[in-house]
Amino acid sequence: MKSIISTLALLVLLSCQLFGQSADVRRKQFNLSKSGLAIDGYDPVAYFISNKAIEGRKDISTAYDGVTYRFANTQNRDAFAANPAKYEPQYGGWCAYAMGAKGEKVEVDPETFKIVNGKLYLFYNSFFNNTLKSWNKDESRLKSNADQSWTKFIR
Repeated sequence: MKSIISTLALLVLLSCQLFGQSADVRRKQFNLSKSGLAIDGYDPVAYFISNKAIEGRKDISTAYDGVTYRFANTQNRDAFAANPAKYEPQYGGWCAYAMGAKGEKVEVDPETFKIVNGKLYLFYNSFFNNTLKSWNKDESRLKSNADQSWTKFIR
């Protein structure tokens, strides 16, 4: 009986360490602002509800597996908390086009986005280079490449 309890205690300890590492890995892989926020503080749920990029409020936030998000209102925060995977941006919030074209992590403009099959994709848009336009020209191939490239980062 003592060995079973010791074994269970060891398993609980190891699983806690694994979950802690998972959050650390996610933080390292996600595109976080200098203040540690996902999507530069924009509300991930607002993209789906209003089809607009809306900045979240400092006083309404939540963390999911080590990544902090801000929200425009408590209803959006609660919707996110109920189903984070539905609202999180693809590829850790990095530019979908760059992930698909070169397998690279490139910063984004949170106001340049697209929702495809219920998933949020963000894009670089600066200096006359809106990568969303390039993505739209070859979305199927780029998405397939991006999906494969992203798996290399999250191993």
